[in-house]
Amino acid sequence: MSYKTEELLAVCIARLIRARPTRHIAVGAASPIPAAAAWLCVKQGDPLHLSLLHKRSGNPFTDGSRELFDLTGQGRIDLFFLGGGQIDGQANINLIGTGPWPGLEVRFPGSFGSAFMYYMSGRTILFREEHSPRVFVDRVDHISAPGTSEPGVFRRGHAQALVTGRCVFDFHPDRGRFSLASYHAGESVESIRAMTGFDFDVPEGVAETVPPSDAELALLRGAVCDEMLETYPDFCARVFERKAAA
Repeated sequence: MSYKTEELLAVCIARLIRARPTRHIAVGAASPIPAAAAWLCVKQGDPLHLSLLHKRSGNPFTDGSRELFDLTGQGRIDLFFLGGGQIDGQANINLIGTGPWPGLEVRFPGSFGSAFMYYMSGRTILFREEHSPRVFVDRVDHISAPGTSEPGVFRRGHAQALVTGRCVFDFHPDRGRFSLASYHAGESVESIRAMTGFDFDVPEGVAETVPPSDAELALLRGAVCDEMLETYPDFCARVFERKAAA
């Protein structure tokens, strides 16, 4: 069965979710692909709780992000997702902008809460569809959320992996480096190196990303889309070619 890139990325993220014990996931309102991945796990029977920020109905949070931060500070959020205008080889994130401070050349949307969530979530999956040297740089211009911290600095978790439109990287906080986990169809180790601004490790035997199964695609286009239609109508129309009933 053919599939779209968004469906492949959702399945990749779902596999990463299942790679470690997970009870509670929080997903931001602007992250439909991670939301689809979490819903896919739920529909496949994984006993996890999904909190979808800004969900239009049934939203568990009644006081905005404050409740999310409280839960995370208490150690009750196992997994969160973050992206960045720039991400470097040490998993540092830049959501501030590029160029000299304060007259930044390009302004990103801002770092609201990202550093706190990066430190205090049990783990974080980094996600960015665009995979280019413009995004993945050797060193970010400004660090809004650091990938690792000095010894003695308390943080509950680090990045687990980085999922992109071209590949999946694992992150190793002990040595502050990414390693290539798999590359998507049409890519190779060489093409990933050419489009990545930071150095990374390549384990022996690294291979192409396993594509979504027919069962996974059926769930994404059916039961998962049913859950997402209200909150992500444009995504469902574009990727799953479905619209909510009038």
